[in-house]
Parts: sequence; structure tokens; C-alpha cells
Amino acid sequence: MAAAEVFSPTAAAAAQQQQRGKAASQAWRAVVGWIGFLLQVLLQILRGTPSCTQLLSFVGFRYPLLSGPAASEPSPEVAFMPLRSEIPADVAPAPATPPESLGRLTVVLDLDETLVSAYESSSLPAIVRTQAVEAGLHCFDMECISSDKDVDGKQKVNHVTVFERPGLHEFLQKTSEFADLILFTAGLEGYARPLVDRIDVHNRFRLRLYRPSTVTTEFREHVKDLSCVSKDFCRMVIVDNNPFSFILQPLNGIPCVPFSAGQHSDDQLMTVIFPLLKHLSVQKDVRPVLYERFHMPEWFQKHGIPQTNQAV
Repeated sequence: MAAAEVFSPTAAAAAQQQQRGKAASQAWRAVVGWIGFLLQVLLQILRGTPSCTQLLSFVGFRYPLLSGPAASEPSPEVAFMPLRSEIPADVAPAPATPPESLGRLTVVLDLDETLVSAYESSSLPAIVRTQAVEAGLHCFDMECISSDKDVDGKQKVNHVTVFERPGLHEFLQKTSEFADLILFTAGLEGYARPLVDRIDVHNRFRLRLYRPSTVTTEFREHVKDLSCVSKDFCRMVIVDNNPFSFILQPLNGIPCVPFSAGQHSDDQLMTVIFPLLKHLSVQKDVRPVLYERFHMPEWFQKHGIPQTNQAV
């Protein structure tokens, strides 16, 4: 029999011992690996509580939903667009003078398409009123004296449906806390006076001015000259949906989006105009801020109206 076919107990024992040594070595390496892992975890704990992603990464896993930036962190690719009501930091410096020493701001408010929208009741489609009321707009009907006369020489009575701009009463209430409110409308008193009586039951308007108080210029009629209110333009603003109403004082004007009964989700009064007025209330002079925001003198020039002395 060849030597290779002879059974040797000594050789078998040596082979078994070698296999046990390899198994022990592998087990020892595994133990050392886990000890290393535990030491890394302990080190992370000492440095700060590890995240789930870090723990999973230690054992060789990658969880794609956790590997990106945290959900609370904005993506760097998404540009944040501030709302129009926010005042840019470069044009909203902290006032150097305490607000108490500045006195109250004077806010001149237009009526039609700024605070309300009014229609002749007979010409208003029923669907317009129904949809507006269902959407939450508040409206009311009223009678007003017309400038026209009937065949008997008596003044006609018009029936009008008025829609209030959303946030109207809150706007008047909060603005009146730091400003003197003045109503200035190009409407006739026979129409505007009973309307304002309805929306200003708390008499927050210190003064009401109607069409006879407007002036005519070579460029426009029914212009609202703020000098009839005060000669001090540093602390006075006018809010009007028609910019041509304040061509004589372009640096004091705030042009607003016109309001109609179809604008059910309008939020201009409280989210755009009120924050701006609040910011202006702590400025010594409102005109630099308004110029930086609207550049009205240049806007008028584009429409063929030269700069006034005030604008220069």
C-alpha cells in the first residue's frame, strides 16, 4: 500500500487543531471588530448624540431618506421670495428717534376700489353678489342722493350695493391706534357720506373730504392735493388705487391694487398696506422710504407727467 493511503492519527489531529485555530482567529477578529464599533459609538456619544444615519453607516448601511439634509433645513437651490408686505432690510433701518416723540402719522385714505367697491344695485348681476357672499365678502345695500334730477326737478335716489374690502374694519381699528385717519374721495358727498357712515360707525376718520376738495391740473382732474390737509409732508401718506390722484405729492403716495367684488381672496389691507403704514409710523420722514419702494416720480414721467418741485 502506498504511503499516501496509510491512515495517520497524528496527521488527523494536527489538521483538526489547525481548523480550530482558524475558527478561533475568525471569531477573535469579529470580536475585535465589534469592540471597534462599540468604541466608535462611545466616541460619538462623548462628542454628541449620534443620529440614526450615523449608526446605520457604522454597520455598513446607507438609508437614502436620511442621507440628505434634514427636512427642517431649506434646500439651497430654492430661493426664498419675501412677501410684498415685508420691508427690505436695506430700506427699513431701525428708527433712531423713539416713536413717542414723532407724533402720530397722518393717513389719507381713498374710498372706492381702495376700501370698498360699489355698484348700482339694478345693474349688478345676481351671480356676482351670490358668489361674493358665499366666499365671505360682506356687502350691504343703501340709498344715496344722485346729482341727477327727475322730470319734476327732484333729485333722484340711487340704490347701491357696497362690498367691503376684506379686513376693512380691523384695518381701520388698528391703523387708528397710531395714525390720524382722513377720508379723501373724488366721489360726491351725497353718495359717499352715507356710505362712510356705514363703514365708520366708530368715527375713526378725523376728517372727510369729498369731490369739491379736489383740484384740476393740466394733466388730470380730481387730483387730491394733500396741502389742504397739512403743509408738513414728512409724516403724511395717501393710499389710493389711482396713482394720478396724488401727482402733486408723488413721494407721499402708496398705490394699492384696485378692489372689486370678484376678488374674494383679497388681503391687501392687512398683509400689505397695514405693515407698510406701521413701518412708516416710526420714520421721521416717510418720503425716502416710499421713494425707494415705489419710485413714483419716475413712474409719472413715463406717463407724460413731469416731476414736481416736491419730487425734485
